[in-house]
Amino acid sequence: MKRALWNVTALAGAGLLFTIAYLSLKIEQQSGRDEAQPADVILVLGAAEYRGRPSPVLRARLDHALGLYGRKLAPRILTTGGSGGDPIFTEGGVGRSYLMLHGVPSDAVIVETTGESTVESTTMAAEIMRRMGLHSAIVVSDGYHIYRVKQMLESRGVTAYGSPRPDHSQSAMHLRWNYFKQAVGYLLWRVGVKV
Repeated sequence: MKRALWNVTALAGAGLLFTIAYLSLKIEQQSGRDEAQPADVILVLGAAEYRGRPSPVLRARLDHALGLYGRKLAPRILTTGGSGGDPIFTEGGVGRSYLMLHGVPSDAVIVETTGESTVESTTMAAEIMRRMGLHSAIVVSDGYHIYRVKQMLESRGVTAYGSPRPDHSQSAMHLRWNYFKQAVGYLLWRVGVKV
């Protein structure tokens, strides 16, 4: 009986490792693919902000969105992200201010300010889009993040195209670790954990 239990456990563990490896490969493939094309909105995933200023990661995402907007690939930009513990500012609000400071009209910027995780931000963004009659989005984030975000949006009926922000600063080992984390995050989301 113990041997059978051990065999089942080992088989389940091997299956989980295979699934994570397979997803990591899919995430890596998506991370380098720019699918930007005409859409209803450019969706910028939040990242840290520092007292009302975007962190370098958030700024790079916003700058990439500005480039897509300048190419007229979408008439609106939707910024996401809650407060992350900041009592005054939100990632989404800081993103909006940055975009407006760089010439995007206020009526072309939509803001989601309550999401405290990727799941919450994509859920709220999809709901905002549904209410506004918007059906497609160019997703701007770090490359390793886009696969999971696209899956979350598509599960809510949004057609999503990935467009990763440029980033040449991470080592191959760090990227592999991020692919692994995103694969685990994706699996947790699939079983209902909000990460």
